[in-house]
Amino acid sequence: MTLSTQFITMLSMIGMGSLFGVMLDTYQRFLKRPKRKSIIVFINDLFFWIIQALLIFYTLFQVNNGELRFYIFLALLCGFAAYQSLFKGLYLKLLEKVIQLVISVYRFIRKTYLILIYKPVIWLIQLLFSIILLLGRGLYTLVKFILQVVLFVVKLILMPIQKIMLIFWNLLPKGLKKTVEKLYNKTAGNFKGIKEYIVKWMQKLKKPKE
Repeated sequence: MTLSTQFITMLSMIGMGSLFGVMLDTYQRFLKRPKRKSIIVFINDLFFWIIQALLIFYTLFQVNNGELRFYIFLALLCGFAAYQSLFKGLYLKLLEKVIQLVISVYRFIRKTYLILIYKPVIWLIQLLFSIILLLGRGLYTLVKFILQVVLFVVKLILMPIQKIMLIFWNLLPKGLKKTVEKLYNKTAGNFKGIKEYIVKWMQKLKKPKE
Protein backbone atom coordinates (compact mmCIF):
# COMPACT_ATOMS: atom_id res chain seq x y z
CA MET A 1 0.00 0.00 0.00
CA THR A 2 1.50 3.33 -1.06
CA LEU A 3 1.82 6.35 1.22
CA SER A 4 -0.82 8.30 -0.71
CA THR A 5 -3.24 5.39 -0.42
CA GLN A 6 -2.62 5.22 3.31
CA PHE A 7 -3.21 8.97 3.63
CA ILE A 8 -6.49 8.77 1.66
CA THR A 9 -7.53 5.78 3.76
CA MET A 10 -6.87 7.73 6.97
CA LEU A 11 -8.91 10.73 5.79
CA SER A 12 -11.72 8.47 4.58
CA MET A 13 -11.93 6.62 7.89
CA ILE A 14 -11.86 9.88 9.86
CA GLY A 15 -14.73 11.07 7.69
CA MET A 16 -16.59 7.79 8.17
CA GLY A 17 -16.10 8.06 11.94
CA SER A 18 -17.65 11.54 11.91
CA LEU A 19 -20.42 10.32 9.60
CA PHE A 20 -21.10 7.45 11.98
CA GLY A 21 -21.56 9.96 14.80
CA VAL A 22 -23.98 11.97 12.66
CA MET A 23 -25.99 8.89 11.74
CA LEU A 24 -25.99 7.61 15.32
CA ASP A 25 -27.42 10.88 16.66
CA THR A 26 -29.97 10.98 13.85
CA TYR A 27 -30.95 7.38 14.54
CA GLN A 28 -31.32 8.07 18.27
CA ARG A 29 -33.41 11.18 17.56
CA PHE A 30 -35.95 9.33 15.44
CA LEU A 31 -35.96 6.01 17.29
CA LYS A 32 -37.38 7.39 20.58
CA ARG A 33 -36.01 4.42 22.45
CA PRO A 34 -38.06 4.75 25.72
CA LYS A 35 -41.33 4.63 23.77
CA ARG A 36 -40.45 1.50 21.76
CA LYS A 37 -40.75 -2.15 22.68
CA SER A 38 -37.48 -3.92 23.44
CA ILE A 39 -37.81 -6.30 20.49
CA ILE A 40 -38.35 -3.39 18.09
CA VAL A 41 -35.33 -1.57 19.52
CA PHE A 42 -33.19 -4.71 19.18
CA ILE A 43 -34.16 -5.24 15.53
CA ASN A 44 -33.57 -1.57 14.69
CA ASP A 45 -30.19 -1.57 16.42
CA LEU A 46 -29.16 -4.73 14.59
CA PHE A 47 -30.03 -3.27 11.18
CA PHE A 48 -28.35 0.04 12.06
CA TRP A 49 -25.04 -1.59 12.98
CA ILE A 50 -25.13 -3.86 9.93
CA ILE A 51 -25.70 -0.89 7.62
CA GLN A 52 -22.90 1.11 9.27
CA ALA A 53 -20.49 -1.81 8.94
CA LEU A 54 -21.37 -2.23 5.28
CA LEU A 55 -20.91 1.50 4.57
CA ILE A 56 -17.50 1.57 6.28
CA PHE A 57 -16.33 -1.57 4.50
CA TYR A 58 -17.60 -0.28 1.13
CA THR A 59 -15.67 2.98 1.64
CA LEU A 60 -12.58 1.05 2.69
CA PHE A 61 -12.91 -1.19 -0.35
CA GLN A 62 -13.07 1.87 -2.62
CA VAL A 63 -9.90 3.50 -1.24
CA ASN A 64 -7.59 0.53 -0.56
CA ASN A 65 -9.39 -2.58 -1.86
CA GLY A 66 -10.62 -3.51 1.62
CA GLU A 67 -7.26 -3.96 3.40
CA LEU A 68 -7.60 -3.70 7.18
CA ARG A 69 -4.91 -1.98 9.26
CA PHE A 70 -4.79 -1.07 12.93
CA TYR A 71 -4.68 2.66 12.18
CA ILE A 72 -8.01 2.36 10.36
CA PHE A 73 -9.79 1.71 13.68
CA LEU A 74 -7.87 4.60 15.25
CA ALA A 75 -8.95 6.87 12.39
CA LEU A 76 -12.60 5.84 12.87
CA LEU A 77 -12.32 6.55 16.58
CA CYS A 78 -10.66 9.93 15.94
CA GLY A 79 -13.36 10.94 13.47
CA PHE A 80 -16.12 9.92 15.89
CA ALA A 81 -14.40 11.77 18.78
CA ALA A 82 -13.91 14.89 16.62
CA TYR A 83 -17.60 14.92 15.77
CA GLN A 84 -18.62 14.44 19.41
CA SER A 85 -16.43 17.28 20.65
CA LEU A 86 -16.74 19.80 17.79
CA PHE A 87 -19.87 19.28 15.73
CA LYS A 88 -22.43 17.33 17.78
CA GLY A 89 -24.13 20.31 19.39
CA LEU A 90 -24.26 22.26 16.11
CA TYR A 91 -25.57 19.24 14.20
CA LEU A 92 -28.31 18.48 16.74
CA LYS A 93 -29.52 22.09 16.59
CA LEU A 94 -29.48 21.95 12.78
CA LEU A 95 -31.30 18.59 12.83
CA GLU A 96 -34.04 20.00 15.07
CA LYS A 97 -34.47 23.01 12.80
CA VAL A 98 -34.71 20.77 9.74
CA ILE A 99 -37.28 18.56 11.50
CA GLN A 100 -39.33 21.60 12.53
CA LEU A 101 -39.10 22.95 8.97
CA VAL A 102 -40.32 19.66 7.51
CA ILE A 103 -43.17 19.53 10.04
CA SER A 104 -44.13 23.13 9.26
CA VAL A 105 -44.10 22.44 5.51
CA TYR A 106 -46.20 19.31 6.03
CA ARG A 107 -48.72 21.19 8.16
CA PHE A 108 -48.89 24.00 5.60
CA ILE A 109 -49.46 21.54 2.73
CA ARG A 110 -52.07 19.65 4.77
CA LYS A 111 -53.89 22.84 5.75
CA THR A 112 -53.80 24.11 2.16
CA TYR A 113 -55.17 20.79 0.93
CA LEU A 114 -57.99 20.88 3.49
CA ILE A 115 -58.93 24.47 2.69
CA LEU A 116 -58.57 24.43 -1.11
CA ILE A 117 -59.50 20.86 -2.05
CA TYR A 118 -61.02 18.68 0.68
CA LYS A 119 -63.51 21.09 2.24
CA PRO A 120 -64.78 22.53 -1.09
CA VAL A 121 -65.32 19.01 -2.45
CA ILE A 122 -67.19 17.96 0.70
CA TRP A 123 -69.25 21.16 0.53
CA LEU A 124 -70.13 20.52 -3.13
CA ILE A 125 -71.15 16.94 -2.36
CA GLN A 126 -73.33 18.09 0.53
CA LEU A 127 -74.87 20.78 -1.68
CA LEU A 128 -75.56 18.23 -4.42
CA PHE A 129 -77.25 15.87 -1.96
CA SER A 130 -79.29 18.75 -0.54
CA ILE A 131 -80.45 19.76 -4.03
CA ILE A 132 -81.36 16.15 -4.91
CA LEU A 133 -83.25 15.77 -1.61
CA LEU A 134 -85.07 19.07 -2.15
CA LEU A 135 -86.00 18.11 -5.71
CA GLY A 136 -87.17 14.69 -4.52
CA ARG A 137 -89.39 16.21 -1.86
CA GLY A 138 -90.75 18.74 -4.34
CA LEU A 139 -91.48 16.02 -6.91
CA TYR A 140 -93.18 13.86 -4.26
CA THR A 141 -95.35 16.79 -3.17
CA LEU A 142 -96.24 17.60 -6.80
CA VAL A 143 -97.18 13.99 -7.62
CA LYS A 144 -99.22 13.75 -4.43
CA PHE A 145 -101.05 16.97 -5.30
CA ILE A 146 -101.73 15.81 -8.88
CA LEU A 147 -103.11 12.48 -7.61
CA GLN A 148 -105.38 14.28 -5.17
CA VAL A 149 -106.66 16.52 -7.97
CA VAL A 150 -107.19 13.54 -10.29
CA LEU A 151 -109.05 11.61 -7.58
CA PHE A 152 -111.19 14.66 -6.85
CA VAL A 153 -112.02 15.10 -10.55
CA VAL A 154 -112.81 11.39 -10.96
CA LYS A 155 -115.02 11.56 -7.90
CA LEU A 156 -116.85 14.56 -9.33
CA ILE A 157 -117.33 12.74 -12.64
CA LEU A 158 -118.44 9.46 -11.10
CA MET A 159 -120.82 11.01 -8.60
CA PRO A 160 -123.51 12.04 -11.16
CA ILE A 161 -122.98 8.82 -13.13
CA GLN A 162 -123.51 6.84 -9.93
CA LYS A 163 -126.70 8.75 -9.19
CA ILE A 164 -127.95 8.26 -12.76
CA MET A 165 -127.19 4.53 -12.60
CA LEU A 166 -129.02 4.35 -9.27
CA ILE A 167 -132.06 6.05 -10.77
CA PHE A 168 -132.05 3.59 -13.73
CA TRP A 169 -131.62 0.70 -11.29
CA ASN A 170 -134.63 1.81 -9.30
CA LEU A 171 -136.66 2.10 -12.51
CA LEU A 172 -135.86 -1.49 -13.56
CA PRO A 173 -138.53 -4.17 -12.96
CA LYS A 174 -138.03 -6.40 -9.93
CA GLY A 175 -137.71 -9.51 -12.07
CA LEU A 176 -134.90 -7.99 -14.11
CA LYS A 177 -133.21 -6.84 -10.89
CA LYS A 178 -133.32 -10.39 -9.51
CA THR A 179 -131.89 -11.74 -12.75
CA VAL A 180 -129.05 -9.23 -12.67
CA GLU A 181 -128.37 -9.96 -8.98
CA LYS A 182 -128.26 -13.74 -9.67
CA LEU A 183 -125.93 -13.17 -12.60
CA TYR A 184 -123.69 -10.96 -10.43
CA ASN A 185 -123.63 -13.46 -7.57
CA LYS A 186 -122.90 -16.33 -9.95
CA THR A 187 -120.06 -14.39 -11.58
CA ALA A 188 -118.65 -13.42 -8.19
CA GLY A 189 -118.85 -17.07 -7.07
CA ASN A 190 -117.02 -18.22 -10.19
CA PHE A 191 -114.26 -15.69 -9.61
CA LYS A 192 -114.01 -16.79 -5.97
CA GLY A 193 -113.69 -20.44 -6.99
CA ILE A 194 -111.01 -19.60 -9.54
CA LYS A 195 -109.13 -17.64 -6.89
CA GLU A 196 -109.31 -20.53 -4.41
CA TYR A 197 -108.12 -22.98 -7.07
CA ILE A 198 -105.13 -20.77 -7.92
CA VAL A 199 -104.23 -20.42 -4.23
CA LYS A 200 -104.33 -24.21 -3.70
CA TRP A 201 -102.24 -24.77 -6.84
CA MET A 202 -99.61 -22.24 -5.66
CA GLN A 203 -99.47 -23.91 -2.21
CA LYS A 204 -98.83 -27.28 -3.85
CA LEU A 205 -95.99 -25.82 -5.86
CA LYS A 206 -94.41 -24.31 -2.72
CA LYS A 207 -94.41 -27.64 -0.82
CA PRO A 208 -90.99 -29.38 -0.97
CA LYS A 209 -90.91 -32.62 -2.90
CA GLU A 210 -90.22 -35.71 -0.77
